[in-house]
Amino acid sequence: MSELFEFGKGILESQPFSVLLGTELEVFEPGTAVLTLEVREELKQQHGFVHGGVLSYLADNTLTYAGGSVLGDSVTSEFKINYLRPAIGRKLVAKATVLSSGRNQAVCQCNVVAVGDDGERIVAVAQGTITKAGPKT
Repeated sequence: MSELFEFGKGILESQPFSVLLGTELEVFEPGTAVLTLEVREELKQQHGFVHGGVLSYLADNTLTYAGGSVLGDSVTSEFKINYLRPAIGRKLVAKATVLSSGRNQAVCQCNVVAVGDDGERIVAVAQGTITKAGPKT
């Protein structure tokens, strides 16, 4: 495994919310990140779909990973998500790529896919601006 991937795994393990949800880092390389999440009953809303907040979290975190892959330590400064269809399946896969980056920020795009017995379906798309984190004071 690459040094970048190992670094990324350490970051994910230091995020209590990500640990609570059971998020896994699958790919972390310059310009690309893939995070996955096994669907559990606790992550669903009253209609049996994965809650929109879970999809939003997964997109946000994956966008920040993609941006961070080219910027270093980063945070989300803004993002937008479009829910395309109900998220039904066993697993969620979020893949984000960097569309454009400079010294201090990157614009990234993310697709969230639900994987089930009937195949894969894109359930959400997101785009965000990721900003290099400043020094901690």
